[in-house]
Formats: sequence, structure tokens, C-alpha cells
Amino acid sequence: MIQSPGILTTILAFVLVIGPLIFFHELGHYLAGRLFGVHAETFSIGFGHEVAGWTDRRGTRWKLGWLPLGGYVRFAGDMNPASQPSAEWLDLPPEERARTFQAKPMWQRFIIVAAGPVTNFLLAVLILGGFFWAYGDPRTPAVVSQVSPGSAAAAAGIRPGDRISMAGGRSVDYFEDLANIVRIHPDEPIRLDVWRGGRQLHLTARPHRVIMEDRFGNRAEMGLLGVAPGPQVIVPIGLGAVPGVALRKTGDVVVTMVQTLGQIVTGRRPVSELGGPVKIAQFAGQQMSDGWVSFVLFMAMISINLGFINLLPIPLLDGGHLFFYILEGIRRRPLRPETQEWAFRIGLAILLPFILFVTFNDFGLWQRLAGLIG
Repeated sequence: MIQSPGILTTILAFVLVIGPLIFFHELGHYLAGRLFGVHAETFSIGFGHEVAGWTDRRGTRWKLGWLPLGGYVRFAGDMNPASQPSAEWLDLPPEERARTFQAKPMWQRFIIVAAGPVTNFLLAVLILGGFFWAYGDPRTPAVVSQVSPGSAAAAAGIRPGDRISMAGGRSVDYFEDLANIVRIHPDEPIRLDVWRGGRQLHLTARPHRVIMEDRFGNRAEMGLLGVAPGPQVIVPIGLGAVPGVALRKTGDVVVTMVQTLGQIVTGRRPVSELGGPVKIAQFAGQQMSDGWVSFVLFMAMISINLGFINLLPIPLLDGGHLFFYILEGIRRRPLRPETQEWAFRIGLAILLPFILFVTFNDFGLWQRLAGLIG
């Protein structure tokens, strides 16, 4: 087992991961706003008291807050959480009001809000694409080379030479796809489409539940099928094929996140696997100690997470705003301001306990409390 990096390396790695990802997220909002003529009053990385900042020639205040756990762009006229017109907004001169967020049609506001999460996904695609272009795509044919005795694969009837084409309803092109699917289904039956001697078989396997520990001592629960693949090959990826490969990999990560989150919500996976800023910092420090390639790939994974979480239809998140815009488009009129205000209060009531919960998880406080109670 390798000793985890020190606290200074961990803090530095966290800042180097979160800082740029927040910047690009907010930059997406900012650039989309500029595209539609909305004036940005403030562009902040971090919350709380301003540590440093400057005002550009357009009148936008760019600043750093002392708490680097988020950021925001405040557009002109954005005077309340629901972004609804107020008396102050109505008193603005017509030319100033035209440059405010509320003055824009619904479809433009939708794009401005969606641009943040979309930028996080695009950044991940860019990082992954650069990796595949520089190093190629490691691929292992989904053909079974060995089957471990007593394994879930043996019990399902899988044999050496079988080619697995589908698992759990998802297509399997390479052995890496199979491993990703099996990993998140411990002790759950999954259907396997297997080709053997020109015939297609439909088998059902129940991956064994195992606790895996990495070289830093991090433990995770995952499924194990008990098969070994043949040799891996590195496939060079041409520049024209890079976007498609990177988009597919990004989509695979999102699908895995959705399935894993569903397992946590339904109780099939322990909630202890949910992590917050402290766990991100811990993993960031470990990946930095592994080298810049591991660190940059980790940044891509966190960028996908940030984009995905912000698209959840929870008030106060970008996804909550987008959900209200969709309702506005269906109803042909916005929801009442009072309704939106109450929705954002409910969103705050959901998010604050969740933040406290994952922070407890990060420090292992739930396990300690359970130990004291037991």
C-alpha cells in the first residue's frame, strides 16, 4: 500500500481540479450571456469575501472568493433566485432593461443556463479526446480467455472462447465495457448475450460481491464475474475519429453514474459511496501523486460529474431552472413567482442536508457514530 500524499499536496490538487472546472462552467454561462447581449455584472470563482479581483472595460467584476467550493455569474437584472422581474427591474430605463437576463426570451435564457453544464461535458470530451489522440485507445476484445473455478461466470455457464456482446442490456464492444457493467452490479443478476461457435446464447450471471482496495487503501464494493480476457491492444485514433470516441466514453461514464445513483437511491449500493469536497480532494491528491496523465483524466471525470449534477432537476441548480423553462414553454407562460420562490426554498432544504450528509461521509462520521451506538 502506498502512503497517501500530504495535506499540502491534497489541497493543491483540489484547487487545481475544482478551480478550472468551476471557471469553465461559469465561463459557459458568461459566453452564452454575451452572445445574447446580457450584461454580466459579476464573475466569481469561490464564495464569500473577495480576495482579489478587477473590473473589465465592459463593467464586469471578475473576482476570487475565499471559499473555493463554487462560483457564479450574476447577470444584470438577476435580482432573485427565480430570476423573475421585480419592481426595481421595471424601473430600469428601456435600454438597460434590454441587457438584462429577464428581458430575453425563454429559449435564450434556457441556453444561457444550460451552457454551464454543457461546457463541463465539452471540457471532458476535449480532455479524453486529447488523451486518445496522444496515446491511442486501449481495447481488449470481449472474448473470454479463462474462467475462474467457482466464479459467477462458471456458474452461469460461460466458457473460454465465448464472445460477450451484451451485458445488462448494454452493448459490449470490448472487455473494458464488460468490466464497467459488471463492476456496478454486485450480487445482481445480469443477462449476458454470448456467442459460441456461431450460435448466440442468453445466459444469466450474478457477479460476486467483493471489496476491492487500491494501492492508496481506498475500499470500494463492486461486482466480479471471474473471467480473464486475451491480450490488450492499443488502437491509434485518428484526429477525425477522436470526437466520436471521446463522446462515447463520456456517454458511458454518464450511464454508469445514473445506474450507480439509482442503486444508491434504491438501497442496492451503500450510501457511504457518496462523496463530497473532502473525498474529491483526497482522490485528487492521490491522482496527482500518480502523475499528470492520471490527474488530468481524473479532472475529466470530475468535470462530467459536475455537469451531470448541475443538470439534476433540483431548484437552485441549473437543472432546476431548466425544468422551470420547460414548464414555461409547455404552459406558454412562466410559473407564478411565489411558486418558484417556494420551489427554491425546498431546493435549499434538500441541498443543505445533502451537503452535510456527504461531508459526514467524507470524514467517516457515520461509521464512527454507528460504532458508538453499537
